Amino acid sequence: MTIEEKVKASIRDVADFPKTGILFKDITPILENPVLCREITISLTEPFRDLGIDAILGVESRGFLFGMLMAQQLNIPFIPVRKAGKLPYQTVSWSYDLEYGSATIEVHADAIKPNWKVIVHDDLLATGGTAAAAAELIKSQGASIEAFSFLVELSFLNGKDTLSKYGSEINSLATY
Repeated sequence: MTIEEKVKASIRDVADFPKTGILFKDITPILENPVLCREITISLTEPFRDLGIDAILGVESRGFLFGMLMAQQLNIPFIPVRKAGKLPYQTVSWSYDLEYGSATIEVHADAIKPNWKVIVHDDLLATGGTAAAAAELIKSQGASIEAFSFLVELSFLNGKDTLSKYGSEINSLATY
């Protein structure tokens, strides 16, 4: 089985979550399989091993799961991006529109260093709005977005189109 087949075989579909009409791709069954988690971490990390990446930025909250493991594999810092008001220290923020409202995300003001090459990681690429907001946070700190990394991509929502203005390296292990 390929890694994509293993990921897809482990994802649970949940109908009408978080609202009616949405088929939610639940990755929590993957977390029950430590062997698959290791395979996923290696597969997510491999394209970036020799690129001189300075940090992995993980988007709250499921982006923390494999983002932290990726950072450990590459021996680089992990930077958490959280919803507004969740980080304890001085922050920088970025507000953006969602398909059902708006949101603000934040990062610690001292977490991203100028001229760093950063990867944005999240569990799922849908419309790309949250990952684009994370990219804007990176740019606002004088760093560059080297790539985007996702466990799952919902290609019919065209998130890659949203992210393409930040770069062409947009990787996903499983695409629907």
